[in-house]
Amino acid sequence: MGDSTGFMKYARQLPSRREVPVRLRDWKEVYEDFPIAKVREQASRCMDCGIPFCNNGCPLGNLIPDWNDLVFRDRWRDAIDRLHATNNFPEFTGRLCPAPCEAACVVGINQDPVTIKQVEVEIIDRAWSEGWIEPQRSELRTGRSVAVVGSGPAGLATAQQLARAGHDVVVFERADRPGGLLRYGIPEFKMEKQHLDRRLAQLEAEGVEFRCNVNVGVDITGDQLREQFDAVVLAGGATAARDLNIPGREFVGIHQAMEFLPLANRVQEGDLDRSPINAEGKRVVIIGGGDTGADCLGTSHRQGAVSVHQFEIMPRPSESRPAENPWPTWPIVYRTSSAHEEGGERVYAVNTLEFLGDESGNLTGLRAVEVVSEVVDGRPTFVPVEGSEFVLPCELVFLAMGFVGPEAGGVLEQLGVELDPRGNVARNSEWSTNVDGVFVAGDMGRGQSLIVWAIAEGRSVAAAVDTWLMGETMLPAPVDPSAAPLR
Repeated sequence: MGDSTGFMKYARQLPSRREVPVRLRDWKEVYEDFPIAKVREQASRCMDCGIPFCNNGCPLGNLIPDWNDLVFRDRWRDAIDRLHATNNFPEFTGRLCPAPCEAACVVGINQDPVTIKQVEVEIIDRAWSEGWIEPQRSELRTGRSVAVVGSGPAGLATAQQLARAGHDVVVFERADRPGGLLRYGIPEFKMEKQHLDRRLAQLEAEGVEFRCNVNVGVDITGDQLREQFDAVVLAGGATAARDLNIPGREFVGIHQAMEFLPLANRVQEGDLDRSPINAEGKRVVIIGGGDTGADCLGTSHRQGAVSVHQFEIMPRPSESRPAENPWPTWPIVYRTSSAHEEGGERVYAVNTLEFLGDESGNLTGLRAVEVVSEVVDGRPTFVPVEGSEFVLPCELVFLAMGFVGPEAGGVLEQLGVELDPRGNVARNSEWSTNVDGVFVAGDMGRGQSLIVWAIAEGRSVAAAVDTWLMGETMLPAPVDPSAAPLR
């Protein structure tokens, strides 16, 4: 490394977030610009550790010490080439990935890890601003065609890799615009859609065709896909949301997070003047303490909620790694996102028992109880704390408890693909389903996971499809389908 003692000279530092009262007045990303000199300082903290665990912590196998060193040496053009060698969309991961690479950073053994994610996003933003990113259209045309079902990160990575290998690629998307959760699930304040749009324009210039407003399984059948294309890649995600079937679920005002968030994004796209599900002037409860819940929290703040409570059934994590959660595993620690910084109350170790409503069928509140985690009959469970029940008035509840897998029936049933015991599409070591020529990538096969896993799987599936079509491939395959998530 250019400065192997940088980690001793400089503390970990990230860009400042815009003041809360200011950023709540718009939907722009929350971070201020970060001076280039500071970026180089942070890159210099990469310590020449000898065995870069960060490379293994990243499902994409990003060559992190390489581009940290290049940034420190002010060789930005080389840095983006090294970054793009393993990651199709670093502007997405640099903003949205929880950074398992940082959890595995050797500096993080006894101090704050290198700001890998921030250096990554600075590299890609610099590359776009300098005009270094251009379409890479293949001069080779194989005459083979591939249908990719779903335009989220897994589908986009698959499509770009296959197009660059010379195949004719068509991406089917049932929404009116491509992008999947990047488009309608991620709020604008976490990633402005300009970053998505310019990458989609690059894919189109490379020959990828997007067909939106096409619900595969309805507007085109599985048999038609197989007749019209040489190979099919299923990359539709895990879109079946986990529900909370307790008394009062039918009251008006209870919504899945993915009913709420897309409407807010459509307002920012200019499709709507106001979201039909709006938190303005209302008391909101979010059930689920993860990233989707935080997205609902930040969105509710910007819409003008009177109050927001975010429920989590698990106990509050500790401030630092517990002994049973050592480096380099993913640290289960207390985290504060930009949305949490903006307000609201986080309530841990609580279980919702019943929704309450009025005679008109509108939600008026909920009944909940505090719980403790215990092992009962050999299985962990949540036991109510006697005398801890309470009622919390509210007019809106958002369910943000994750996703249970891909939607059943439809094209999966038409194609006849087998499912694994968890309800995901089963695949073998070559990323293939039980149906010849049908492959699966991302959450549809893995289950709900991280954006970095989706991109990694998309790249690997593209290599598998290219091999199946041509007998060999030069495309990289960063992950094995049996690899377990890091968190």
